Amino acid sequence: MVRLTRDPIDLAALTGAASGDGALCLFVGLVRDHNRGRTVVRLEYEAYEEMALPLMQEIAAETGRRWPVTDVRIVHRLGSLHVGEPSVAVAVASPHRDEAFSACRYAIDTLKATVPIWKKEVYSDGEEWQDERP
Repeated sequence: MVRLTRDPIDLAALTGAASGDGALCLFVGLVRDHNRGRTVVRLEYEAYEEMALPLMQEIAAETGRRWPVTDVRIVHRLGSLHVGEPSVAVAVASPHRDEAFSACRYAIDTLKATVPIWKKEVYSDGEEWQDERP
């Protein structure tokens, strides 16, 4: 499962592992209430969806080629999110924990570095697009 959504991320749907798996690594990025010394009220995410989704699918496929994992699931939220809400989730199932941890880190780091998803932070005193744009 790889998708972009404007609905809340269903974390329970990401945690299914095959019966032979010994590990499930789940990374969840949450909207925090502060950044760079400023109070964050909410985040707004936009994406170039026609490009973002295929890149996310390729990240999942490459993760499967690099590590002996049985499942990779990536979901990123778009739209307006409030403090505490999940904005992105990556779940990797594997027979062993080392591979699951490494694969999960690769997937989230590659997503953040390459996928055209942009974040605007809305503060109590203004707003600002973050410079994490690929």
